[in-house]
Amino acid sequence: MGLLGAVEVRDGDRAVVLGGPKPRALIAVLALHAGHAVSLDRLVDALWEDSPAADVRGALYTYVSGLRRLLGDVVVRDGGGYRLDLPPEAVDVELFTRTVAEARGAGDPAETAEKLRSALDLWRGRPLDGVTGSWADAERARLEELRLVAVEERLAAELTLGWGDRLVGELTALTGQHPLRERLQAHRITALHQAGRRTEALAHYRAVRAGLVDELGVEPGPELRAAHERVLQADDADAAAGGPAVAVPAQLPTDIADFTGRGDDVLALAAMLSGQPGTAVRVAAVSGPPGAGKSTLVRHVAHQVRAEFPGGQLYAHLAGTRPAAADPADVLGGFLRALGVPEAAVPAGLDDRIARYRSELAGRRVLVVLDDAAGEQQVRPLLPGGRGCAVLVTSRQRMGALEGAHQRELGVLSEEEAVRLLDAVVGGGRARREPMVAAEIARLCGRLPLAVRIAGARLAARPQWPLAQLARRLRSERTVLSELRVGDLEVRGSLALSYAGLSGLARTALRRLGYLELSSFASWLLAPLLGCSPAVAEDVVEHLVDSRLADASGERYALHDLTRAFGRERAEAEETREELESAVTRAAGEYLALMEHAAIRMPGAAEVIAAESVSTLDDALVADLLAEPERWFEAEQAGLVAVVERAAALDLSALASRLAAALSSSSFALTNQFSLWWRTHQAALSAAERTGDRAAEARLLGGLGWLRYEQDRLDESADYYGRALACWVTAGDLPQQARTRLELSRVHRERGDLADAIALLDETIPVLRVMDDPVLLARAHHTAALTHTERGDLPAAWSAGDQARRSYEQRGDDHGVALVLRSLSLVRRAEGDWDAAIGLCERALVVLNRIGDRLMIAYTTQALAKARLRRGDASTGPALRDGLAVCNEMQDSFGQALITRTLGELELAKGHPAAAKSHLEHALQWWDALNLPLWRARTLRDLSVAHMAAGDPAGADAAWAEASAIFARHGSREAAEPRPSAVPSQNPLTGSPETRAAR
Repeated sequence: MGLLGAVEVRDGDRAVVLGGPKPRALIAVLALHAGHAVSLDRLVDALWEDSPAADVRGALYTYVSGLRRLLGDVVVRDGGGYRLDLPPEAVDVELFTRTVAEARGAGDPAETAEKLRSALDLWRGRPLDGVTGSWADAERARLEELRLVAVEERLAAELTLGWGDRLVGELTALTGQHPLRERLQAHRITALHQAGRRTEALAHYRAVRAGLVDELGVEPGPELRAAHERVLQADDADAAAGGPAVAVPAQLPTDIADFTGRGDDVLALAAMLSGQPGTAVRVAAVSGPPGAGKSTLVRHVAHQVRAEFPGGQLYAHLAGTRPAAADPADVLGGFLRALGVPEAAVPAGLDDRIARYRSELAGRRVLVVLDDAAGEQQVRPLLPGGRGCAVLVTSRQRMGALEGAHQRELGVLSEEEAVRLLDAVVGGGRARREPMVAAEIARLCGRLPLAVRIAGARLAARPQWPLAQLARRLRSERTVLSELRVGDLEVRGSLALSYAGLSGLARTALRRLGYLELSSFASWLLAPLLGCSPAVAEDVVEHLVDSRLADASGERYALHDLTRAFGRERAEAEETREELESAVTRAAGEYLALMEHAAIRMPGAAEVIAAESVSTLDDALVADLLAEPERWFEAEQAGLVAVVERAAALDLSALASRLAAALSSSSFALTNQFSLWWRTHQAALSAAERTGDRAAEARLLGGLGWLRYEQDRLDESADYYGRALACWVTAGDLPQQARTRLELSRVHRERGDLADAIALLDETIPVLRVMDDPVLLARAHHTAALTHTERGDLPAAWSAGDQARRSYEQRGDDHGVALVLRSLSLVRRAEGDWDAAIGLCERALVVLNRIGDRLMIAYTTQALAKARLRRGDASTGPALRDGLAVCNEMQDSFGQALITRTLGELELAKGHPAAAKSHLEHALQWWDALNLPLWRARTLRDLSVAHMAAGDPAGADAAWAEASAIFARHGSREAAEPRPSAVPSQNPLTGSPETRAAR
């Protein structure tokens, strides 16, 4: 059982899944006291602290029961609490404690060191990870202290063995983490002394003593003083005496007092630089995007390890991002003078300066910091030759060609690190007091260290500002860069340096990508944006990646939020509106062509979209991009939305409306992306209204009508379709009028306005015949079949449905055929031909499973269950529940209500009226929320049967009276049917159509 890291329980090689924080806390408390009883009060305090649950004992029993199911009989009741019935050594904490005790009893330092290493190997990370609360924090601190003491004792044993030379690097990192632990500092002095670095050992003692006096006001303790005395008393015979004084440069810029985060990077760099010198100079190259804090990190690390380099520290800013980068020869001249070479003795040529520089550093331990390098060519002349030296380099480009360099790449901070940095810069605990707003500011700064530091400095300079005021100012991407400026620090200036170093085409690409406000993109998009070939586009985006202005992830690329804002600024400042409109038009046109070609490859989209646009990309690339159309839509979704919104903002209403309509007809409709559907249509509709584009306005109003239909908001759907129809009437567009009337008839049918639905269909179908539009005519016949079924005209329903089926078969539209087969099954079920209804549903399911239309599979499964139920088969529960899960996942309210009602009918058939009432009453709540009275009546009819079966005749009469009144008011088929008097399997409730033709 593991507590020294993430809390875990293992059964052999298998990890037992414990669940959330509370079960983890419970097993942790019991494991820390393995073999001993833990009282209920103690368990409650550990799990709930000062805010116990309302029924805290009941909750605790629930968690204990859960652990027993997972672990068996090892959790036992003992007196007034519980005990983990395991030997203590089965818990890693106990094993650690025992092994440490054994190590302390060993007489030999080698054995002591070995046992302590074995004990420390049990640690896997932060102890009790995954457990929260004050109990866990206190235990975690206790365990961390035990570990640190064991580390100190292991180091003491190894120093006794004289292993100081191999311990310097580890101790450098540890003393950086724990600067006030005197024993560790004493160990470091001893290790430096054993490694033959007596001067450094004495210098380190002076630095530690100064720190203790300055920070705590105390002198070093006896162990630290003893280590110092041992160095002073050592034999100095090998120390160099006499000779001229050697210049010791100390050029490092000031360390950052509020340096925060980057813990792993600091430890890794410090350990690498402070390790025992090898056969070559040690080089660490830190790269990252503008503002990532490369210089700050390197400066901080350099100060941490400077005691390891008694020969001095050299520093140069190489201005690699500026138009005139530093000349290596000039940098070497400055270094030589800092190393004590007289001006007259500094060689003139680069090669001679390199030779003299490396000669001066031979045999010395010097740290060289090279900030903002342009590339490897600029850095190589500045590398020392001496094996005791080390080099820290920063660059926006990854310097993979720098031989033997340890590469460290920086990204943005984690949210926790960014908030800590903000709090440190603001001061006074202001950010800690408003954690939610502080986290928002960090996110608005893109968690970029430079941006977070600037935001913090602005707040520090304005103590009267609440954090929310700055957050509000940062929310606008248009002005965010202006807000992120204070003194001589600004994000815009940092980005401008990288921007200036780009080629002309790459600068144009960054501007236009920023203008589109894309969060991610593929390289092909730059082809229409720039008017170039895809091959050139790929080279351009890779140039952006090399310059750290774009990030690559597989075949996708992304701009940082602030880089995107900078690109938009540059676009609006440097390009004309006509140039930007042209670029957006090309990009939007290419998106439209690809979207249409992707959509016709997807089930359900072929009926409502056709590939009318022509791609400018070559056929092979298009085929490759659209090999998996659903995946393509998923990857490009954010880009598609952004392009619609940008086209709309430019008042390109025709293009924006076509894009929005194509999206709703393909990706959004098939994946129920309702919020994005609404967002794109509203943006495009605003543009259409501004420009007076009535055709675009009508198209978008129709799209919003469809959206509300899909969301089961039928009153709003009817309103939007009505407004769209008015626009088409004004425009005199008869085909579009027919299409809109067809959609409106579907809404009327769903609402139970059956007479209105039939009237619209009678008006529309003749027009569609004249239009010779087989797709719309098939849909119209299908809608008519469903409506006739609702009204009880079953011969007309079968005739219309059969016409729709034949039309879809002639077009090779298997998906359309499957939908109609399901609808025809409803007709046969209403006629009482259960076998035919079952056969039709099974045929539909074969097609739908092949296509992968999960939602219609759920609907058809429901229809099949109803037919089987009518025939007396009540074994369809699992399939219905699977269908309900799909409807829940896809936010399909109608389907959830429909299948819930069917589950109620199933319980009736099984003779469980109480369970049936529960399902049916839940379905009633859905129908009321959807405002579908006819479906409410059908469920009330079932509920009347449930009441009668439960011995409640009054409840049965009330439910039937309300249902029959609704049936009569809507003129549905059920108005002429007799009142049911038994469960469905004995007296079938004749079937009702529960489908939607468009789904």
